[in-house]
This record gives sequence, structure tokens and C-alpha cells, in this order.
Amino acid sequence: MGVEVRESPVSTAEFEEMKRFVSGYLEASIENEGTGGRMRWYPWHSASYRFNHILNVVEIAADIAASEGANVDVVRVAALFHDVSKLEAEQDLHAEAGAHVAREFLESHGDYPESFVDEVCTSVSEHSYQGPLDELPLETRCLIEADLLDKIGANGAVLLLLRMGYESRTHMDAAEMIGRVLERGRDAQERIESDHAESLIHQRLKRVKWLREWLDDEIAGVGFGSEE
Repeated sequence: MGVEVRESPVSTAEFEEMKRFVSGYLEASIENEGTGGRMRWYPWHSASYRFNHILNVVEIAADIAASEGANVDVVRVAALFHDVSKLEAEQDLHAEAGAHVAREFLESHGDYPESFVDEVCTSVSEHSYQGPLDELPLETRCLIEADLLDKIGANGAVLLLLRMGYESRTHMDAAEMIGRVLERGRDAQERIESDHAESLIHQRLKRVKWLREWLDDEIAGVGFGSEE
């Protein structure tokens, strides 16, 4: 039996248009919030950071989807829209709000199959799901795993170290902050289902463990009471 070859409903030009829309939407979210909006002084609350996170998740999710046999187009587009409303909606509502934005865009740009639009919007709306991932469609699972992975590894470690400066912490707290990345990674490892995501998280956690060990070795007093 041959492998089914599915024609991509999303061209390169169309995906680039989606990227421009999402980037512009995030920028507008910041501009429209005014002085009464939520604080955005952490760099990861900026439009530029959020868009970079989105692009990271797109790349990781597509990689996982290709390895797991998921619909890569659905996963890529869902990943692109998954945090589009992050800067304008409350945390517990941003997934549903993002699905609404995605549906409006996809239904008004191009002629995408209704089933494709539904699958994308389902993945966006469920990407904050906290239960077992094996209960979800494969495409949604790929998106959630990618979202978890971007917060782990060297990238996650650097972000928490950057946060130290904004909280007026010294380098003596560095190992503690890296420990948080390890804890987050181990929690994520418990949730991940796909073999490919498992290999990626193992690699990323190893990098963070090395950094923690180097800090313990080089900063006097840091290793006291630190976890393995």
C-alpha cells in the first residue's frame, strides 16, 4: 500500500502573509493597550519576543509533526497563530481568542478547505490544555509539545537569566534560576508523548544540566544545597 500524498493547501507566499499578519497583530496589541494595560516591561511580554517564540514553536512543531506523521500544514499554521492573542487576552482566554483570530483570517484569505480551518482552530484553542496529551488529536499534541520545548534548554535558561536583571538579582541566584528550567523541563518530560519530542527534550535538558553544573563549579557557594 502506498503512502498518501496530500497536496499542501498553504503556499509559501500564503504562509509568509500569515506571518506578516501575526507580527502586525502582536504589534497592534501593544499599541492599543494604552497606559491601563497589563505591564509589558519584561522583554518576553513584548511583541518582538512573542513573535520570536511563535517562530520557534513553528519550527519545532513542524519537525515533530513530520516525524510523527501528522498533517504538517495544520501544525505549522496552528503554531503560527497559537499565541496571536497572547498580548491582548487574559492568560486563560488567549487560546480561544487566538482560535477566533485564526478562523477569521483563514476564512477571509484564500480558499482553504473547511476541514483544514477547523483542524487549525481546534489545535489553537486547545494548545493550553493541561491534561494527558494522548487524549488530543495528533496535530494538537505536536503543537503543545513544541510549545513546551521552546521554554526548555539554552533558550529557556537565557530567558530566566535575563529575568534576573529585571528583578535586580545578582549572579549568585543564577543556579537557582537554571534549576527552575530543569524543573520545568522534567515536568514537560512527564507529559510528552511522541518519540521525537522525547529525544528533543532529552537533548535540551542535558544542555541545562551542563550549565547548572558549570555554575555550581565556578561560583563560590552556589553548589550548597543544589539539586543533582
